[in-house]
Amino acid sequence: MKSLFSLFAGFAIALVAPAMCVAEEAVKTEEKSIVEVAVGNEAFSTLVAAVKAAGLVDTLSGRGPFTVLAPTNEAFEKLPKGTVENLLKPENKGKLVAILTYHVIPAKAMAADVAKMDEAKTVQGGMVNITVDSEGVKVNKAKVVKTDIVCKNGVVHVIDSVLLPPEK
Repeated sequence: MKSLFSLFAGFAIALVAPAMCVAEEAVKTEEKSIVEVAVGNEAFSTLVAAVKAAGLVDTLSGRGPFTVLAPTNEAFEKLPKGTVENLLKPENKGKLVAILTYHVIPAKAMAADVAKMDEAKTVQGGMVNITVDSEGVKVNKAKVVKTDIVCKNGVVHVIDSVLLPPEK
Protein backbone atom coordinates (compact mmCIF):
# COMPACT_ATOMS: atom_id res chain seq x y z
CA MET A 1 0.00 0.00 0.00
CA LYS A 2 1.37 3.37 -0.99
CA SER A 3 1.96 5.96 1.67
CA LEU A 4 0.03 9.22 1.45
CA PHE A 5 3.30 11.00 0.71
CA SER A 6 4.13 8.84 -2.31
CA LEU A 7 0.53 9.10 -3.52
CA PHE A 8 0.61 12.90 -3.20
CA ALA A 9 4.06 13.17 -4.78
CA GLY A 10 2.95 11.02 -7.73
CA PHE A 11 -0.18 13.09 -8.12
CA ALA A 12 1.77 16.34 -8.01
CA ILE A 13 4.14 15.17 -10.73
CA ALA A 14 1.37 13.77 -12.95
CA LEU A 15 -0.90 16.79 -12.74
CA VAL A 16 0.80 19.54 -14.64
CA ALA A 17 -2.34 20.39 -16.58
CA PRO A 18 -1.77 22.01 -19.98
CA ALA A 19 -4.30 24.75 -19.23
CA MET A 20 -2.45 25.66 -16.05
CA CYS A 21 0.63 27.53 -17.21
CA VAL A 22 1.23 28.83 -13.72
CA ALA A 23 4.97 29.07 -13.33
CA GLU A 24 7.59 29.57 -15.98
CA GLU A 25 10.62 27.46 -15.21
CA ALA A 26 12.99 30.22 -16.33
CA VAL A 27 11.71 32.57 -13.64
CA LYS A 28 13.17 32.18 -10.16
CA THR A 29 10.04 32.38 -8.03
CA GLU A 30 12.12 31.92 -4.88
CA GLU A 31 13.33 35.51 -5.33
CA LYS A 32 9.83 36.98 -5.59
CA SER A 33 7.00 37.48 -3.11
CA ILE A 34 3.74 35.59 -3.50
CA VAL A 35 2.14 38.73 -4.93
CA GLU A 36 4.97 39.27 -7.43
CA VAL A 37 4.64 35.69 -8.65
CA ALA A 38 0.86 36.07 -9.04
CA VAL A 39 1.17 39.44 -10.80
CA GLY A 40 3.66 37.91 -13.23
CA ASN A 41 1.27 35.19 -14.34
CA GLU A 42 -1.85 35.87 -16.41
CA ALA A 43 -3.54 32.75 -14.98
CA PHE A 44 -3.90 34.66 -11.70
CA SER A 45 -5.17 38.02 -13.00
CA THR A 46 -8.56 37.69 -11.28
CA LEU A 47 -6.89 36.72 -8.00
CA VAL A 48 -4.54 39.69 -8.29
CA ALA A 49 -7.48 42.06 -8.93
CA ALA A 50 -9.23 40.66 -5.85
CA VAL A 51 -6.10 40.97 -3.67
CA LYS A 52 -5.73 44.60 -4.76
CA ALA A 53 -9.43 45.40 -4.14
CA ALA A 54 -9.20 43.80 -0.68
CA GLY A 55 -6.10 45.82 0.24
CA LEU A 56 -4.05 42.68 0.87
CA VAL A 57 -1.09 43.39 -1.44
CA ASP A 58 1.18 44.62 1.37
CA THR A 59 0.19 41.75 3.66
CA LEU A 60 0.86 39.04 1.07
CA SER A 61 4.06 40.78 0.01
CA GLY A 62 5.19 40.80 3.64
CA ARG A 63 7.52 38.56 5.53
CA GLY A 64 5.26 35.51 5.93
CA PRO A 65 5.62 32.65 5.75
CA PHE A 66 2.34 31.99 4.00
CA THR A 67 0.83 29.11 2.09
CA VAL A 68 -1.57 30.44 -0.52
CA LEU A 69 -4.15 28.17 -2.10
CA ALA A 70 -4.38 30.12 -5.34
CA PRO A 71 -7.44 29.81 -7.55
CA THR A 72 -6.83 30.43 -11.25
CA ASN A 73 -8.97 32.62 -13.49
CA GLU A 74 -10.80 29.45 -14.55
CA ALA A 75 -11.60 28.74 -10.89
CA PHE A 76 -13.17 32.19 -10.50
CA GLU A 77 -15.20 31.58 -13.69
CA LYS A 78 -16.91 28.63 -11.95
CA LEU A 79 -18.58 31.03 -9.50
CA PRO A 80 -22.12 32.17 -10.33
CA LYS A 81 -22.24 34.98 -12.88
CA GLY A 82 -21.70 38.40 -11.31
CA THR A 83 -20.13 37.06 -8.10
CA VAL A 84 -16.61 38.36 -8.77
CA GLU A 85 -17.88 41.74 -9.93
CA ASN A 86 -19.99 42.09 -6.76
CA LEU A 87 -17.11 41.08 -4.50
CA LEU A 88 -14.83 43.69 -6.09
CA LYS A 89 -17.20 46.52 -5.11
CA PRO A 90 -15.93 48.67 -2.20
CA GLU A 91 -19.03 47.93 -0.11
CA ASN A 92 -18.19 44.19 -0.21
CA LYS A 93 -14.55 44.56 0.87
CA GLY A 94 -15.10 42.76 4.19
CA LYS A 95 -16.57 39.70 2.49
CA LEU A 96 -13.79 39.73 -0.12
CA VAL A 97 -11.12 39.90 2.59
CA ALA A 98 -12.77 36.96 4.38
CA ILE A 99 -12.81 34.87 1.20
CA LEU A 100 -9.22 35.68 0.26
CA THR A 101 -7.82 35.11 3.75
CA TYR A 102 -9.63 31.74 3.75
CA HIS A 103 -7.13 30.81 1.00
CA VAL A 104 -4.10 31.59 3.18
CA ILE A 105 -2.50 29.37 5.80
CA PRO A 106 -0.15 31.27 8.14
CA ALA A 107 2.79 28.88 7.65
CA LYS A 108 4.88 27.43 4.85
CA ALA A 109 3.30 24.07 4.01
CA MET A 110 4.98 22.26 1.14
CA ALA A 111 3.17 19.44 -0.69
CA ALA A 112 4.82 16.82 1.53
CA ASP A 113 3.52 18.68 4.60
CA VAL A 114 0.01 19.06 3.18
CA ALA A 115 -0.16 15.34 2.41
CA LYS A 116 0.16 14.64 6.15
CA MET A 117 -2.66 17.00 7.16
CA ASP A 118 -6.39 16.39 7.55
CA GLU A 119 -7.16 20.08 8.02
CA ALA A 120 -5.49 23.45 8.35
CA LYS A 121 -6.44 26.72 10.02
CA THR A 122 -6.59 29.71 7.69
CA VAL A 123 -5.77 33.36 8.29
CA GLN A 124 -9.53 34.02 8.09
CA GLY A 125 -9.91 31.79 11.16
CA GLY A 126 -11.82 28.96 9.56
CA MET A 127 -10.56 25.47 8.89
CA VAL A 128 -10.09 23.85 5.49
CA ASN A 129 -10.36 20.09 5.11
CA ILE A 130 -7.60 18.25 3.27
CA THR A 131 -8.17 14.87 1.66
CA VAL A 132 -5.71 12.68 -0.20
CA ASP A 133 -6.94 9.74 -2.23
CA SER A 134 -6.34 7.97 -5.54
CA GLU A 135 -7.76 10.98 -7.41
CA GLY A 136 -5.28 13.39 -5.81
CA VAL A 137 -5.43 16.08 -3.17
CA LYS A 138 -8.40 18.27 -2.38
CA VAL A 139 -8.78 21.24 -0.10
CA ASN A 140 -12.46 21.25 0.77
CA LYS A 141 -13.86 20.49 -2.72
CA ALA A 142 -11.09 22.23 -4.68
CA LYS A 143 -8.61 20.01 -6.47
CA VAL A 144 -4.92 20.87 -6.12
CA VAL A 145 -3.56 21.11 -9.67
CA LYS A 146 0.00 22.37 -9.07
CA THR A 147 2.10 22.39 -5.94
CA ASP A 148 5.19 23.91 -4.41
CA ILE A 149 5.62 27.20 -6.23
CA VAL A 150 8.20 28.45 -3.76
CA CYS A 151 8.34 32.20 -3.12
CA LYS A 152 10.56 34.24 -0.83
CA ASN A 153 7.72 34.59 1.69
CA GLY A 154 6.03 31.22 1.38
CA VAL A 155 4.60 28.77 -1.09
CA VAL A 156 1.70 28.66 -3.55
CA HIS A 157 -0.44 25.64 -4.38
CA VAL A 158 -2.79 26.13 -7.32
CA ILE A 159 -6.41 25.01 -6.93
CA ASP A 160 -9.21 24.62 -9.46
CA SER A 161 -12.03 26.21 -7.44
CA VAL A 162 -12.53 29.20 -5.18
CA LEU A 163 -12.84 28.29 -1.50
CA LEU A 164 -15.76 29.91 0.28
CA PRO A 165 -15.63 30.12 4.07
CA PRO A 166 -18.57 28.62 5.93
CA GLU A 167 -21.30 31.09 6.84
CA LYS A 168 -21.07 32.19 10.46
